[in-house]
Amino acid sequence: MPNRLAHETSPYLLQHADNPVDWWPWSAEAFEEARRSGKPVLLSVGYSSCHWCHVMAHESFEDQETADYLNAHYISVKVDREERPDVDAVYMEAVQAATGQGGWPMTVFLTPDAEPFYFGTYFPPAPRQGMPSFRQVLEGVRSAWVDRRDEVADVAGKITRDLAEREISYGGGEAPGEEELAQALLGLTREYDPQRGGFGGAPKFPPSMVIEFLLRHHARTGAEGALQMAQDTCERMARGGIYDQLGGGFARYSVDRDWVVPHFEKMLYDNALLCRVYAHLWRATGSELARRVALETADFMVRELRTDEGGFASALDADSDDGTGRHVEGAYYVWTPEQLREVLGEEDAELAARYFGVTEEGTFEEGASVLQLPQQDGLFDAEKVASIHERLLRQRGTRPAPGRDDKIVAAWNGLAVAALAETGAYFDRPDLVEAALGAGDLLVRLHLDDHARLTRTSKDGRAGANAGVLEDYADVAEGFLALASVTGEGVWLEFAGFLLDHVIARFADAESGAFYDTAADAEQLIRRPQDPTDNAAPSGWSAAAGALLSYAAQTGAEPHRTAAEKALGVVKALGPRVPRFIGWGLAVAEADLDGPREVAVVGPSLTDEGTKTLHRTALLGTAPGAVVAVGTPESDEFPLLADRPLQQGQPAAYVCRNFTCDAPTTDPDRLRTALSS
Repeated sequence: MPNRLAHETSPYLLQHADNPVDWWPWSAEAFEEARRSGKPVLLSVGYSSCHWCHVMAHESFEDQETADYLNAHYISVKVDREERPDVDAVYMEAVQAATGQGGWPMTVFLTPDAEPFYFGTYFPPAPRQGMPSFRQVLEGVRSAWVDRRDEVADVAGKITRDLAEREISYGGGEAPGEEELAQALLGLTREYDPQRGGFGGAPKFPPSMVIEFLLRHHARTGAEGALQMAQDTCERMARGGIYDQLGGGFARYSVDRDWVVPHFEKMLYDNALLCRVYAHLWRATGSELARRVALETADFMVRELRTDEGGFASALDADSDDGTGRHVEGAYYVWTPEQLREVLGEEDAELAARYFGVTEEGTFEEGASVLQLPQQDGLFDAEKVASIHERLLRQRGTRPAPGRDDKIVAAWNGLAVAALAETGAYFDRPDLVEAALGAGDLLVRLHLDDHARLTRTSKDGRAGANAGVLEDYADVAEGFLALASVTGEGVWLEFAGFLLDHVIARFADAESGAFYDTAADAEQLIRRPQDPTDNAAPSGWSAAAGALLSYAAQTGAEPHRTAAEKALGVVKALGPRVPRFIGWGLAVAEADLDGPREVAVVGPSLTDEGTKTLHRTALLGTAPGAVVAVGTPESDEFPLLADRPLQQGQPAAYVCRNFTCDAPTTDPDRLRTALSS
């Protein structure tokens, strides 16, 4: 019989609906049952594309004996961290404070008042390498709960108080200036890996937000070192195994320093962010590699992640069937020399092995290799390579595909909307802009209620029950603002304003301007989560500052500009010390220092060729965080267009700061110069 998770929308929770464990979703009812029964709560947090989550589920949660013990002595609560990032953040903070590390699956034992008292991540079914078995942990925790309840309560209370008293380092509401941004760049230079690109050692994660900062810093100051770090890192990633050399798109991270072997799960947020990064790199440099990767990543998202409803699924699993019935990480993506010969024949297989770096020893496991581009493209016949690429991709398509997490996460779809809208506009791909519009429509139709409050997730056209968090409001607003700039449809600016009004009213501390990750009227946890640092995607705090700044530049809304600059105080405090972990905040600070510039393009119609040329030129400007409004002089959808006439009947562009404009121009070259210096 399915358990209570059978009624959920989360694919991760549904994966556990047939477990013999009597799972509860996170709910008041679960904790009421814990109080009624006098049992502690086992909280298990994971997500659908998490490899070790699947391992622990198979070893322990699908095991009848383990399930019987859990059902007898615990109230078991399963949480999808992607659906409830607030719950995940609060208890991950406790796990990291107690153990010095974290990860998923996260395993936490709670009192019926949701106070944590024992922590861990993955536990094996039998003792291993100094790690107790899961059953030993369950028995030990139960013994403490039964025999030393007062001691457990004291520990839980102290941990909860310590969490509640934690303070973030906040700069008092003053945005960073030249000095702090220069210190941040120096800090990044010290951590940069000049041989391999990227920052720090293994594992290596794509530094999307940091690269955005480097590109903006170079555009504003001309610092060549910043551009070089961005270019070299992007090239190394694009040539490495972290990038899918056949199908496009990026894996989550590289397990080694050289970007060779990825953790093969593909996440929507990574690909949305990196699609935008490579499009912006092309905009700055004209790099053919950046153009190709941006478009291939966009095509991957549309081809493999777009759902029937028009949104974008969250992830593809790392694991898949290897053709023998085994579920193996990377099975869909790796190749042996023999597999190349079977598909291509002896001669072409030898060329493919050299081109993609496939060796007899293998670069992964069991003699298989992850495809890379270790050599320069010009060494190989382009037509022959294209044929090999097409045949390998077609053959790979016959392999069992990785599972897909089909839930729509509002924040990540907002990032995808921004990336696809801009990439489509840059490269004259209206199909990508249409895909962005489709996702935007879904977010409005299904995730926004009549009061412009966001729902975090949906699946199969059904909205989930969980309220949006700060990153949802901020990233969806960011996507809507990009749509407004690209399409000239002012309704997207209006929707962004609705969301950002909520950000100011419900997520900000009115006195300091600091942001919380959950709204003031959200479910109260043991701590109201608050984190300004980037993780896999921009923090809600930095994303909110960026969207507020862009909206203020579009509309002249002073409260939004003030809120953005107050929020940037944390970047002033943290940017010089930990620049790798607040990259998007630094990128927003670059825009703030530059203005950001406001570009109004007016023409007789949006289909007029002269208007379209000026509009595209404006979008391709590299001035940090510049906003673009396009329309006719009669348009009332964009405040930037007010009192901006045509020039002698010709389309014209106005470049402004704080709604004070330079002389208008009808010349695309002059506009390009005005937005690149």
